[in-house]
Amino acid sequence: MKTPFVYGHIAIDENYTNREKEIRQLSANFLGLINTIIISPRRWGKTSLVNRVSEILEKEYAKEIVVCRFDAFTCRNEDQFYRAFANAVMKASFSKWDKFVEASKKYLGRFAPNISFSDTAQSYELSFGVKFKDHDMSIEEILDLPQTIAKDTGKKIVVCVDEFQKITDYPESLEFQQNLRAHWQMHDRVCYCLYGSKRHLLADIFSSYDKPFYKFGDIIFLNKIGRLDWINFIQERFEKTEKKIAPELCGRIADFAQNHPYYTQQLSQQVWLRTDKECNDVILEQSIRDLIAQLSLLFINIIDNMTIRQVNFLVAIVNGEINFSSKSVLTNYDLGTSANIKNLKKALLDKDLIDILPDEKIIIQDPAFEYWIKTEYLK
Repeated sequence: MKTPFVYGHIAIDENYTNREKEIRQLSANFLGLINTIIISPRRWGKTSLVNRVSEILEKEYAKEIVVCRFDAFTCRNEDQFYRAFANAVMKASFSKWDKFVEASKKYLGRFAPNISFSDTAQSYELSFGVKFKDHDMSIEEILDLPQTIAKDTGKKIVVCVDEFQKITDYPESLEFQQNLRAHWQMHDRVCYCLYGSKRHLLADIFSSYDKPFYKFGDIIFLNKIGRLDWINFIQERFEKTEKKIAPELCGRIADFAQNHPYYTQQLSQQVWLRTDKECNDVILEQSIRDLIAQLSLLFINIIDNMTIRQVNFLVAIVNGEINFSSKSVLTNYDLGTSANIKNLKKALLDKDLIDILPDEKIIIQDPAFEYWIKTEYLK
């Protein structure tokens, strides 16, 4: 029997839960061609949300709108970004092979692109004989490509870029951002949805007054899915596979995961696999122990690659400390001077171990890691 819970992959169809408010907002933004930035910690469902909205719009408004999606994670420089951008726009706009080839000649012909077709994957790929960085006109044509195609086809185009914060790693990143903004803000038949897994970097790109993308679009701070929504979802998924689980146990699954989508789905799956007909306390507790045991080696490696004071700072967070610069906290956790707190925060943010919420509260991003620190490391 196929497991009814999905984690580590994009959630689609019945595997997707709630986010109705965000779906409505993002759908309206796409249809209204409003640039949108989605910001949240890792694994809170940004990519699944974008894909869900894309599925809905492509089904209901196929003749009006084209949604283009690509992941900038593997783009290590501007040149690779331009190539990925052009490929994604072309493939989304022209899904049939003959149309793709024809459009490639029309819009990219002077770049002498090579076109390859994968029969197994049923996908097309473009490669270019130019280095965009050395040809200003090439850059302009590529960045204006969705606007040009949208005008010619009479459709709206939405370009979604995952892991957008990777552009901050490029040489001359600010100049690159300025170039993107200069072109994209002029497009009246195209909008852009930008998101990624480094919340603090994205917040800096779009919220800093001195950055090119300041006030580029509507910013959505994605919250966790609510506890009650998870209870209903878990119970419903069990029932569809003729198994039972009490609402109280569903709530405990959500509580362990702190409503984190990835871990709620993962623990639900572990509980479901161990349940023959009806879940009970023993099954839930064993599932939690087994899950933590599976992750222990990973968590030990994380600790081993941290300084003593970085570990101490995590322990202070786990213990509920708030005023990290106070004399008592600095002394009790051996954090050094108050000036050192800023460096500790930055180091742990860069390692994706903590997140600083809009209300300045510091949390540990991974709820299973926090649980392991409490129950295993400190013990």
